[in-house]
Amino acid sequence: MANTVDLHAAKLFDVKNYVCVVTGGGTGIGLMSAQALAANGAKVYITGRRLEALEKAAKSHHPHQGGQIIPLGPCDVTSKEDLGKLCDELASKEKHINLLVCAAGISGAKAEPTEEEATSLKDKLWNNETFEIWNQTYNTDVTSVYFTTVALLPLLQAGTESHGHLSASVIVISSMSGIMRDSQGHFSYNAAKGGTVHLTKLMSAEFQKVRIRVNSIAPGYFPSEMTAKESDDRMKSQLPDEKIQEKGHVPMGRAGHDEEMAQAVLFLTKCAYVNGEIIAVDGGVLNVVSGR
Repeated sequence: MANTVDLHAAKLFDVKNYVCVVTGGGTGIGLMSAQALAANGAKVYITGRRLEALEKAAKSHHPHQGGQIIPLGPCDVTSKEDLGKLCDELASKEKHINLLVCAAGISGAKAEPTEEEATSLKDKLWNNETFEIWNQTYNTDVTSVYFTTVALLPLLQAGTESHGHLSASVIVISSMSGIMRDSQGHFSYNAAKGGTVHLTKLMSAEFQKVRIRVNSIAPGYFPSEMTAKESDDRMKSQLPDEKIQEKGHVPMGRAGHDEEMAQAVLFLTKCAYVNGEIIAVDGGVLNVVSGR
């Protein structure tokens, strides 16, 4: 039974001495996750395909005290060879990891299904999408999550052994798009994110055998290179309120803030009684747009 002093937020969400790995950690939600963890004492390795972006992110957002953000890579998470090298490098530096955040992802092709005549609808969808684009989107958003997690299972299990039962975990960044029925003109992306959601549930059930939790954050609109198409010199993106308001289905009327993503990441990192959950951090979109 906890004393009142044990319920102070600084203690509840303290990740001092945690070792974390964030894929896609140089920009967007991956970088937000890395910042949240490092700000609360963790050593955070970020990886991605662009070493320059990783180094710039680490330099721009390294905490003044406590934790660390350390670039590692480059690594293409759709390559078993790259993932193998990543694991070897991590194992040479650390005896365990406590958290893996799978944040790498791509958006795929876009084709709005607005036509009401079948031939026109077919032409738009047929000509704007390909098997190659669908496969690339699925490989990046689903398959890579599986193989990244599998590759790091031994280090994660060692993390549980160092901190207690089911303490080590994986946070998969899925999307509200994988829960809703609106295609948003992104059939390949939304279908892939639906796969990511279910993969989270599969891994959470199967990997509790090795005492590792798996949960997912399903974000709504957050500023990232995917949503804003660019980053600034600090590897941050901007998503103006009016861009969100013109969508007409976001009750909050704005994009999510870094602090709100940080709160979700820290909660799932520390609350060992949560396993297999998909937490939508979407500003209420799924109350407006139909879901499952």
